[in-house]
Amino acid sequence: RWIKFEEKVEDGGERWSAPHVPALPLHSLFQLRMYLQKGMMLLDLDAPSFKEIIDQVLSGQPEEAELQPELREHLAALLLCQPRHQPTKSLLWLLAELGLCPCRGRHGALPWTALGWEQLLHRECPATASIPFQLRNRFKKKVPPGAEAAHVAVGEVEFLEKPFTAFIRLRQAVALGSLAEVALPSRFLFILLGPQAKAKAYHEVGRAMATLLTDELFQRVARQAEHREDLIAGMEAFLDELTVLPPGKWDPSARIPPPSCLPSPHRRTATHPPDRQSHGDGDMAAAGDRAGLEHSRSGEELERTGRLFGGLLRDIRRKAPWYGSDFSDALHPQCLSAVLYIYLATVTNAITFGGMLGDATANMQGVLESFLGTAFAGSIFCLFSGQPLTILSSTGPVLVFERLLFSFSQDHNLDYLEFRLWIGLWVAFFGVVLVATEASHLVRYFTRFTEEGFCALISLIFIYDSLKKMLSLADTFPINWQYRLDNITSYSCVCNLSSPSEWARGWCGPEGSMHDPSLLTALSPQPPAAPDGLSRTQCLGRGGHLLGSGCQYVPDVTLFSFLLFGGTFLSCTALKRFRSSRYFPVAVRKLVSDFAIILAILASCATDAALGLETPKLLVPSELKPTNPARGWIVSPFGANPWWVCLVSAVPAVLVTILIFMDQQITAVILNRREYKLQKGAGFHLDLLCVSLLMVVTSATGLPWYVSATVISLAHMESLRKESATSAPGEHPEFLGIREQRLTGLAVFVLTGVSVFMAPVLKHIPMPVLYGVFLYMGVAALNSIQLTDRVRLLLMPAKHQPDLAYLRHVPLRRVHLFTVIQLLCLTLLWVIKSTTAAIIFPVMV
Repeated sequence: RWIKFEEKVEDGGERWSAPHVPALPLHSLFQLRMYLQKGMMLLDLDAPSFKEIIDQVLSGQPEEAELQPELREHLAALLLCQPRHQPTKSLLWLLAELGLCPCRGRHGALPWTALGWEQLLHRECPATASIPFQLRNRFKKKVPPGAEAAHVAVGEVEFLEKPFTAFIRLRQAVALGSLAEVALPSRFLFILLGPQAKAKAYHEVGRAMATLLTDELFQRVARQAEHREDLIAGMEAFLDELTVLPPGKWDPSARIPPPSCLPSPHRRTATHPPDRQSHGDGDMAAAGDRAGLEHSRSGEELERTGRLFGGLLRDIRRKAPWYGSDFSDALHPQCLSAVLYIYLATVTNAITFGGMLGDATANMQGVLESFLGTAFAGSIFCLFSGQPLTILSSTGPVLVFERLLFSFSQDHNLDYLEFRLWIGLWVAFFGVVLVATEASHLVRYFTRFTEEGFCALISLIFIYDSLKKMLSLADTFPINWQYRLDNITSYSCVCNLSSPSEWARGWCGPEGSMHDPSLLTALSPQPPAAPDGLSRTQCLGRGGHLLGSGCQYVPDVTLFSFLLFGGTFLSCTALKRFRSSRYFPVAVRKLVSDFAIILAILASCATDAALGLETPKLLVPSELKPTNPARGWIVSPFGANPWWVCLVSAVPAVLVTILIFMDQQITAVILNRREYKLQKGAGFHLDLLCVSLLMVVTSATGLPWYVSATVISLAHMESLRKESATSAPGEHPEFLGIREQRLTGLAVFVLTGVSVFMAPVLKHIPMPVLYGVFLYMGVAALNSIQLTDRVRLLLMPAKHQPDLAYLRHVPLRRVHLFTVIQLLCLTLLWVIKSTTAAIIFPVMV
């Protein structure tokens, strides 16, 4: 049977082989061409049933090849036998069949091979596979919708003296009862019967015919052919593309596994001069790669209209018809997984950047402001933006600017929030000007060089921050390097109180009941010491202090936190790859892969809860009040700073505008690449307008500034990948695109806002687990760019380098030069970001 690839029944007759690329003897193709040239051919036959097809085939023989009436009866009886299929059966099914079918003879057995299956015709056996079997056959889910069956019957019979062949194409595809393993309409049939002693030759001709019928280009020819010559020409075109393997250089019994990627029919139909055919798929793949580099940059979304706000109006007209489907398309279980995954990533990001903003701005912006700003800005953006798959967040470059701005304000005695408000207003104004003048058309000049460098920078920031946060745990929970098990008898810790009255209360305990003195680990006569009944917190709260060599001991929280961190990262990676595993049915693998991040987080949280160590937990603010009590929720534009500050603010606003434009648009270009197969179009101008107007609100309320977050947005896209539900055995599921909708992002940001009221639940999630998710997102984004592959090439000897398309057409030294320049620019950006020169970071991007 064939669905794109060949499967054979193994010895023993109960198991299908693994799918493989059919390897055909060249002679069988020449014999097939001869049979098509000389045999019977019926095109556009009108027949509603298989019996009528056979009757017309046998009665339509030309006079010189007309069969005797007896032979016609023999052939009709043989061809109309009830088929016995070869399904994949359980052991119980096989045992039941042994008891139900007493017939063992195989008189006139014919292997029937179809586009999707192989069947055996039996003369005397009753039907063991009929219409009920077709209905319950789970193999049908492998067949794509709209598919048709083709049937190939070959065999040897003792009553024929010369071969009998017929190629039939029905005018309308019809269901032929239980002839097919799966209930599908049939259009093509091929019959080859001949005298004995040539069974193997007939079998190979049948395989050649079935292989031809699985070829998409030959299918087109066979459907449109009006004469025999058209079909022969289609076969000649197939032979022109044939690749011959020399007999002594490979094992004919070896089965060639299906490739991970097949050339599309469009590439195969591209006309090439004969002398260039030898380059094969390399040229075509390279051409496709070069075309992919240009992705949507030449699309109409980036063409200038020459009118004010012309690009914005075109974005609105493009996105408006899809607005309803942006919500209905989210009604899929995969979207629930995406919401939970991106929600936890967004919350972690809000806490991380909120904490760093608090440190950088003396809590003028803190974790609560980060939560509220993320919820508000993200929700508005998802409702009105041109690309709602984008996730807004505080980013590393924006954080760098906020830190510099606060330091400048402190040094020059300026009110930070008021100064920041005017900068935000100027940025919003400049952003609207950029939208009005269609400046987003400059995006078409962003090349792979820029995209990969920026994406790598943001990915490395994620990786660096997650590792930095984990290493800082060693300060809070120091590792006990000096602890020795043999010295456990010398370790003690007591509470030393400052006054006798305090000592008395400590001795009696909080409830006034006397503690047993035998519980004391150490007691000093002067000054008086408290018994062990007081906890560390109670002791310090009563003005005491701790004495003893064991007072600095803490459990190995840091070690366990690193185990949670690494375990979460590895679990996310392994479960995400489970989709391509060989274990379990495809539905189970897809479900596990879709919910990989959530499963990894739940497993890590369960491990942490079972062991009960005091690992640092996720802490979200529980009260709606500013982090710094000295500020309010609305920033006044006047009063705290001199009047000229509102004008001078335009200078730093230019730098922020460059940063916002580059950060926003580079991320938008990456998300709108052609390889993501987005159907609803981009909205570069509309996205920039939304970000600019949100700057006004966030600046006026003292909330953080938000822009597209490259890594989280890429993770959002990856969590919404659509793949074909039906794929042929051995074929990788086809990537169909991204589930484009607004609801997942909106749900993420609404959940982020209500997280303030979910503190009792969220406090059970260990921070090392979320840092592990951070690390996974950074590594996944880094692996998604070509720069990573080219860095690996720097470390590989030439003979071990993969057969990449660009290596066939670009000299290796040029590839390495390109990579080294990219790495140098990336290093320069990182150095600038990390030093006092960070003010010019936007310009350097």
